[in-house]
Amino acid sequence: MSVVLVTGSAGLIGSETVAHFAGLGHDVVGVDNDMRRVFFGDEASTAWNAERLQRELKNYRHAGIDVRDRDAVEKLFASYGDAIEVVVHTAAQPSHDWAAREPFVDFDINAVGTLNVLDATRRHAPEATFIFTSTNKVYGDTPNRLPLVELETRWEIEPGHTYEGGIREDMSIDATLHSVFGASKVAADVIVQEYGRYFGMHTACFRGGTLTGPGHAATALHGFLGYVMRCVIEGRAYEVYGYKGKQVRDAIHSSDLVRAFAEVVRAPRSGEVYNIGGGRFSNASVLEAISLSEEIAGRKLDWTYVEDNRIGDHIWWIGDNGRFESHYPDWKLQYDVPAILQEIYDVNRSRWST
Repeated sequence: MSVVLVTGSAGLIGSETVAHFAGLGHDVVGVDNDMRRVFFGDEASTAWNAERLQRELKNYRHAGIDVRDRDAVEKLFASYGDAIEVVVHTAAQPSHDWAAREPFVDFDINAVGTLNVLDATRRHAPEATFIFTSTNKVYGDTPNRLPLVELETRWEIEPGHTYEGGIREDMSIDATLHSVFGASKVAADVIVQEYGRYFGMHTACFRGGTLTGPGHAATALHGFLGYVMRCVIEGRAYEVYGYKGKQVRDAIHSSDLVRAFAEVVRAPRSGEVYNIGGGRFSNASVLEAISLSEEIAGRKLDWTYVEDNRIGDHIWWIGDNGRFESHYPDWKLQYDVPAILQEIYDVNRSRWST
């Protein structure tokens, strides 16, 4: 029996991971207790997705436990033992603003919860491949000190800069403002690396930019592209925070990211760290994303500008996927931002229009 264990299994990346590996014939165990509803309210609940996975996938088992519950995590891993071949840890508290209000809860989920899952893997399935969805927020606001040029609809990096093609993993994570959320993810990121190096486990940290796709339970504090499109479809007011709305994000579709996970599973390494995102192929400023969403939906967005930016927010983030591509040259991005927004619209317009 080959088991793939996925935490945060009803979320965007988790559910995409479940579907991918279940489709390959693996038995998949999902861990999710719908904390997204606690973070962001009823509209962000992922319960519907957990129910869908259980209904549609015969080789899926759902465990509604909390990654902070060390005893429950231990019991679950012990029940499968070394039959677990892959662990994909996506469960997290994902919001800057929420973390600042509830720092202990944020750290217990993001840092301690990661350690609970990681150490249970070491003790019960030490040969398993452990994949962790980290974040580009581990670099704090260091990207904001890059030489940037203001253009009509976006900020851009100065031509000829070493990061013109995208920010690499050699950017320091020290001496920077991370936000409370970023700090808890740094702790998790580093411990995952350490278990790879110290214990020789097969671990990989993926430092993603904007992770997106049609399955996102988009809400104001998390889910940039999905929430822009949702506001356009519903006629909901949208707020743009700082930087003239010209802040740039690269965006990676959930299926592109999960295909990257699959590459690591096929040829695992130890203690690896990868920036992963849309790179130069798939990126947009907030203003550009609004314009694209309006064009696709055929209606205008009611948006207002708030002068103050969110603490620790990036002015310009385009990551460089070069390190990952050098290790896994068969992997390529398939979705760019227009294709992502079109799919978000096509899949969700009937649900968001009601």
